[in-house]
Amino acid sequence: MASRKQKWFIRVRGSYLPNNAKGWLTYIPYLSYLVGVLEFVLARQYDFWISMYIVVPNWIAAAAVMNWIAARTS
Repeated sequence: MASRKQKWFIRVRGSYLPNNAKGWLTYIPYLSYLVGVLEFVLARQYDFWISMYIVVPNWIAAAAVMNWIAARTS
């Protein structure tokens, strides 16, 4: 079992909090993806509901991937 210091994330109340620099650094691509999807939708000037059909599933998928990564590295 890895020591607490080597774990990237710590499980807290059904969620995960970053434990060291590697955990915090995973937020850079995560946040850039979220902003990138939003910029994509805003640049195309879609209707509001079409935008939501693009943004919401992408953000849910990104959160699921981030949760999977946190579960594997904790």
